[in-house]
Amino acid sequence: MSSKTTQVLIPAGLTLCVLAYMSVFYVKENEKAILFRLGEMVTSDYTPGLHFKTPIINNVSTFDARVLTLDAKSERFLTSEKKNVIVDSFVKWRIGDVGLFYTTVGGDEFQANLRLDQIMKDAMRSEFGVRTIKQLISEDRNELRQTLLAKLAPTAEKFGIELIDIRVKRIDLPPEVSSSVYQRMRAERERVAREFRSQGAESAEQISAEADKQKHVIVANAQRDAESIRGRGDAQSAEIYAKSYGKNPEFYAFYRSLQAYQTSFEKTQDTLVLKPNSDFFKYFSSEK
Repeated sequence: MSSKTTQVLIPAGLTLCVLAYMSVFYVKENEKAILFRLGEMVTSDYTPGLHFKTPIINNVSTFDARVLTLDAKSERFLTSEKKNVIVDSFVKWRIGDVGLFYTTVGGDEFQANLRLDQIMKDAMRSEFGVRTIKQLISEDRNELRQTLLAKLAPTAEKFGIELIDIRVKRIDLPPEVSSSVYQRMRAERERVAREFRSQGAESAEQISAEADKQKHVIVANAQRDAESIRGRGDAQSAEIYAKSYGKNPEFYAFYRSLQAYQTSFEKTQDTLVLKPNSDFFKYFSSEK
């Protein structure tokens, strides 16, 4: 092969290699690609792998297909009570329709975040406006998340954006609202405490009244039983005395007189006016 032929083949081969290189492009797993023909979008549904294009006439732009995060700045929203709350939130999204994404926001991630931020704030403003502070704090956040996703997803799709998740990280109260809320919570707790104390005092009175009633019942029953026992004892005593009197009436009369003398003469200051021959002194004059 002559040197002249070599000089022709080498540039031709290099040209072919360059044209071949310019005729292929590779789409990665984490990318989406758009094929343009003289600035006009032709194809946007490329799968990952090796693809072909026409050199010079066609050019390719690739976009990040991974899940992206919009970390929104803290924003104030009004509740149904016309109270301000400060909300921190974020959105997870990715490119769904890359062609639509390119035509609506120019394929610019920053512009996409701006659009998402605006529609997200509008949706939150609407949802927070129909809820009270108590509902926002106590309700399950998943319910609010599902509601926001249902509202935002159709709008985001118009920009070629697929929403993955929306999260409310925290809800804070401004200092001026916190004070009034805490005061209201304190008043509510004090009201509940007073109610509990009132119920406790009422229960204590009921228990005390029931205890007093039971005490009187027990004492009355005890007195009744005591009187009954005492009556039976007196009856037995009288019966014993009667039997004893029946065995020796004279001794019983003498014993009863001695008891009378002891009772009568026990107090020296008393004065008795009696006839000496009265029955009271019959054992004093007895010759037996």
